Amino acid sequence: MTASTATAPRSPKPQSARLEARISHDLHVTVKRAAEIQGRTMTDFVIHALQVAASEAIEQADQMRLSIVDQKAFAHALIAPTKPNAALKRAFAKANKLLAA
Repeated sequence: MTASTATAPRSPKPQSARLEARISHDLHVTVKRAAEIQGRTMTDFVIHALQVAASEAIEQADQMRLSIVDQKAFAHALIAPTKPNAALKRAFAKANKLLAA
C-alpha cells in the first residue's frame, strides 16, 4: 500500500465568493468602531450584519407573499364557501347546546 492510497480523501473546500463595496470614510469608521465594540473583525462584523439583513429582507418578502396568498384564499372562501362536513356540524351542535345551557 502506498502513502497516496493510505490517506483519506480530502473534503472539498467550501466555496466562497468575493463581495466588494466602496463606502465613505465616515461609514468605515462607524463599522470599524461597531466591530471593535462587539469584539469582531470588520469582515466578521460585515458578514454577520449582511446575513441578518438578508434574512430579514427575505422573511419580510415571504410574509408579504404569503399574506397575499392568504387574502386570496379568504376571499375565495367568502365567495364560494364549502359545505360543512359532519365534524363541523357536530361541533356547531355541541357549541349551540353549551350556549343554550
